[in-house]
Amino acid sequence: MLKILRNLSVYKWTVAAVFVLIFLQSMADLFLPTLMADIIDNGVVVGDIPYILKVGSIMLIVTAFGAFAAVGASYFSSKVAMGLGRDLRRKVFHHVEAFSLQEFNKFGTASLITRTTNDITQIQHLVMMGLRMTLSAPLMLAGGIILAVAKDPKLTMVILFAMPVLIVFLVIIFMKGMPLFHKVQKKVDRLNLVLRENLTGVRVIRSFNREKEEQARLETANRELTDISIKVNKLLAFGMPLMMLIMNLTVVGVIWFGGFRIDGGHMQIGDLMAFIQYVMLIMFALLMASMMFVMIPRAAVSAKRIHEVLSMELSVMDEGTEKADKKRGTVEFENVTFRYPGAEEPVLSGISLSVGPGETTAIIGGTGTGKSTLVNLILRFYDVTEGTIRFNGVDIRTAPTEEIRRKIGYVPQKAVIFSGTVAENIRFGNENATDEEVQHAAKIAQAHDFISKMKDGYDTLIEQGGMNLSGGQKQRLSIARALVRKPDVYIFDDSFSALDFKTDAKLRAALKEETQDKAVIIVAQRVSTVVDADQIIVLEQGRIVGKGTHQELLETNEVYREIVKSQMAEEVSAS
Repeated sequence: MLKILRNLSVYKWTVAAVFVLIFLQSMADLFLPTLMADIIDNGVVVGDIPYILKVGSIMLIVTAFGAFAAVGASYFSSKVAMGLGRDLRRKVFHHVEAFSLQEFNKFGTASLITRTTNDITQIQHLVMMGLRMTLSAPLMLAGGIILAVAKDPKLTMVILFAMPVLIVFLVIIFMKGMPLFHKVQKKVDRLNLVLRENLTGVRVIRSFNREKEEQARLETANRELTDISIKVNKLLAFGMPLMMLIMNLTVVGVIWFGGFRIDGGHMQIGDLMAFIQYVMLIMFALLMASMMFVMIPRAAVSAKRIHEVLSMELSVMDEGTEKADKKRGTVEFENVTFRYPGAEEPVLSGISLSVGPGETTAIIGGTGTGKSTLVNLILRFYDVTEGTIRFNGVDIRTAPTEEIRRKIGYVPQKAVIFSGTVAENIRFGNENATDEEVQHAAKIAQAHDFISKMKDGYDTLIEQGGMNLSGGQKQRLSIARALVRKPDVYIFDDSFSALDFKTDAKLRAALKEETQDKAVIIVAQRVSTVVDADQIIVLEQGRIVGKGTHQELLETNEVYREIVKSQMAEEVSAS
């Protein structure tokens, strides 16, 4: 919690202003009962109207001053809380942006979203209330006790008897509430995960008629969150009336014993009224403390979860300074081995290959042979376990990751389309691209024709996730995005799977013309996509078992022949 609250240091002067205003408000609140006692004893009892008006006017001024201070404190505390929330969200987002896939897999998308939204909101609520109550509650408590003792020391024993009972009760609430709030956040994570999977996978769910099963899964997650939330609210619902009961019983005790003090001539009526007000202020201070005791456990859990993200050490450190431009358009793997964290066996073993400018290298193999992992290592989504990867003649660990990725045009397996216009999606690869460059990239990607048929052409709005586009259209836009970047190396990770054979052939022909002086790496399942590659890498169980052209591999590599035989007719295999 304290590590997160250190971020308040940039708002130190605003926090100081809040404390000053809270101090002034508390002084005004503590001064009012004394004025009330004075107006009763010296004005009401003796019937002195001018005195009542005089002191009453002072009370109005003090009240107005206290109200002004309270409004100012609320304004500045809200400003600090909202600013802290903004800063934390920015910090979390920027840190998460630097995560490798390893860190993403550890937290999960749903949990990261919850931590960035719900958890930071809990911190904001605590800061907003805490800035006011941290100073106000102790001042009211200490000031109330001191002034109550000044009025009548013996009557103060009633308060001293009630306070330990209330404090013990607050500690019990804190101890009971802490684990419950931790469970609440876990259940919120789970509900977000299930809901996100249902929304993003709605087509698959409907196509397999799994609506009822998914409804049941969501109902379970929802019920679990409801049950634990009810437990929390039961604790709070039980606590508040009990605290009010203790407060009211204390006031009754003060009135009861105060009556005897007045009857014995040890106390005046005005002093008793002021004493009751001080008791209310003391109890109100404890009530504010109880509210903090309720908020602190939940905020502490949220702060811990936010700190877990911010303190996560990156497995891929971007500390390189070497310029990656010694041998433009080259990628070299030198005896590379990679093992996922916690895995017993490596995904890739002893990989050595070289890709040069003007060359097209295809990577083919069965499912789970490490094809996508291999290109992920080039992009430095993970760091190699052993060996070296050189990009443009430089070890990728010694060059800035941003520079390496800037020189790569990457098209992933699953086309990711953002909400916005068609042109904005293509310009995602190069924000400075001209309209002509955008259209040229779209033409190479075989996307220009379908874009032109849209109502607003390149200004057509795309729905979230590209819901108003087909799979093939999304893939072609994703390819255009990489092309407009004009990088040194193109990586196509099974990026033609949603295209028909005719479009695939046109696209590959156009790409060959466009990328004559660039290195091209194609990960593919279809043999027809890789037949024209300058070299084909055959992977099996994470190892290279074949390397050569299509014809060379047909003649020399059994694994490749099996792949070809499974996909193509005998006439095509023999050609």
